[in-house]
Amino acid sequence: MVKELILFLKYFIVLLVLSINIQAKQIYNNIIIDKVTSIYDGDTFRVNINSYPDIIGKKMAIRVNGIDTPEIRTKCIKEKKLARLAKQLTVSTLRNAKIIELRDMKRGKYFRIVADVYADGKSLADILIQNKLAVKYNGGTKTKNWCK
Repeated sequence: MVKELILFLKYFIVLLVLSINIQAKQIYNNIIIDKVTSIYDGDTFRVNINSYPDIIGKKMAIRVNGIDTPEIRTKCIKEKKLARLAKQLTVSTLRNAKIIELRDMKRGKYFRIVADVYADGKSLADILIQNKLAVKYNGGTKTKNWCK
């Protein structure tokens, strides 16, 4: 009986240690952006967040969660034009907003912050999708061909 109890405890401890390393992606609180420093394309931009230390809060790369916009660096002229329109819409949306908020922040595969972006309470992703300058995307294979 004692041997069985000791064996059970050993297995329990091993499972406990292994389960500590298996975690869901951590999602952080919402935060208000102090300044948009640059916009690369429709779904990627950089911000300053003064409440964070400079090493991580200055020129922090942000990717809009749940969408994909046309690429600026492409050989396809049609996609490049759409990419410029998506960028212009993102610039005007963020520039004219009084409050820009990042919600449900997490790290993406390129170490950027991936977040739901809201400008004066409106989803930037929804704005881009409604204007046909973005499609829904969750990190898998891209299915949209912007050149067609």
